Amino acid sequence: MKKSAPWYHTTSIYHIYPRSYKDSNGDGIGDIQGIIQKLDYIRDLGFESIWSSPFFASPQADFGYDVADFTSISPEFGSMDDALQLIDEVHKRGMRMIFDLILNHTSDQHAWFKESRSSRDNSRANWYIWRDKPNNWNSMTGGNGWHFAKERGQYYWSSFLPFQPDLNWRNPDVKKAMFDIIRFWLGKGVDGFRLDIFNTIYKDAEFRNNPFTFKLAPTPDDPSGYFQKAKFSQDQPESFELAKELRQVCEEFGDTLTVGEITAKRNIVRKFAGEEKNDGLTLAFDFEMLEFKFTAGYFRRLISDIETHFPPPFMPVYVFSNLDKRRSIHRLGNDMRKAKLLHMLQLTVRGVPCMYYGEEIGMTNLHLPFKTALDPIPHKYTFAPRFVFDLLNVTVNRDEVRTPMQWDSTKHAGFSSAEQTWLPVHPEYGNINVASENLDSASLLNTIRSLMRLRRENPALQTGTLEFLEGLPDEVFGYTRKTETETLLVLLNFGETAKEVRLKFSETAYKLSVGDEAQGESARLNGFGGLILVG
Repeated sequence: MKKSAPWYHTTSIYHIYPRSYKDSNGDGIGDIQGIIQKLDYIRDLGFESIWSSPFFASPQADFGYDVADFTSISPEFGSMDDALQLIDEVHKRGMRMIFDLILNHTSDQHAWFKESRSSRDNSRANWYIWRDKPNNWNSMTGGNGWHFAKERGQYYWSSFLPFQPDLNWRNPDVKKAMFDIIRFWLGKGVDGFRLDIFNTIYKDAEFRNNPFTFKLAPTPDDPSGYFQKAKFSQDQPESFELAKELRQVCEEFGDTLTVGEITAKRNIVRKFAGEEKNDGLTLAFDFEMLEFKFTAGYFRRLISDIETHFPPPFMPVYVFSNLDKRRSIHRLGNDMRKAKLLHMLQLTVRGVPCMYYGEEIGMTNLHLPFKTALDPIPHKYTFAPRFVFDLLNVTVNRDEVRTPMQWDSTKHAGFSSAEQTWLPVHPEYGNINVASENLDSASLLNTIRSLMRLRRENPALQTGTLEFLEGLPDEVFGYTRKTETETLLVLLNFGETAKEVRLKFSETAYKLSVGDEAQGESARLNGFGGLILVG
């Protein structure tokens, strides 16, 4: 009997940034109770798993990615009782709860670091990475990643920002403490973890200098930049072994999802999932597609390469927006027709779809000045003109993609009753919001609902094989999803003009827009149209 696929390979993931999702108490900041209030919305959208960015105790210098206590909740988000209620309410609705976990570093306000920096001979002196003399390593945000602590007269290493010191995973006490945190949350009912900057956790034991490169800026598939190749500060052999060790810890609690944030070439991303079998991370993000090109040729090449690197039993993840990069519709010129087609691909290709909050209604970026940013990163770059970063397609001010969720056309888009929200609401909220799209059967929101329903009702879209259709017109991309008992044909027209396609099928399962039609052995696709046919 054929073994069924594990849940984490057939699921769909909805990503919430809690500060911006729903404010339940009128302080202008989204919170855990706000998420609970909107769980029915997420369930009715059709998503099976929810990933929330961190709400652990934190000084919020990097808005939760600087953790001061991994087993406490930051008061602006709620309490431990709220967190446990969230897990319970998610489960009541038949969904899974995924927490964001930062294994690489803590806040400099964490009790562990305060003790570690206090002297060279305390009980946690070796819990972080300390050096008498720094090497040449740059941080992921640019500039020297070493920072002097006068208490010890030594430098500590931060892969990201200065107030986020990296833990020393070569110390077995650190590994035990972090694994205990994983067990703590799994014991509370969490179903899995998104793992922040996972491939940076181990660094070269000899602290060798990174080599020079002419590459100016990091890219989604290569962390090297600022004229330095990240050879010794990322992707170390021990990190691949850690993925397997972590998998074993998680499996003490049954089938558990682990999805890694890994900025690397696709062959490296695959290594974190496993070599011959999927015995490392259950899933890993592939960030090259965050800078997708809206053409049939691009997606054919992308999916072909992903299928080569992630054949069954491995499963890829398809993600087009996240909390650090420009929203997908920005790359589409805010064209809702293109957005529908993009998500039709995302929800029918072989892989786990992951959607960032607001993406389902076409929320776009809000242009904000660097000098007033709450995000700490742009303050490092106020010396440079904004257009330079725009030309490089680099998202420096992450505030621009984290604005409050647009629920309706009332004040602050229904996000909050406060006089002022933590970030401004996008001024387009009157036109782009959940309430108005609910009423439009042809909206992006209802398109995604329909596609999610189709995905749930047709096993071929979750576990079926994928094969490309050949001989299609220019700008038409097509593939089959097939199980032993079901075959679906997916046709996507990335061009602006209508196209005719001749192939054999029995009936139409779904059409993206009015005018997308199939009859006999002929199918007609509108510009940016799509069809799903039964083979």
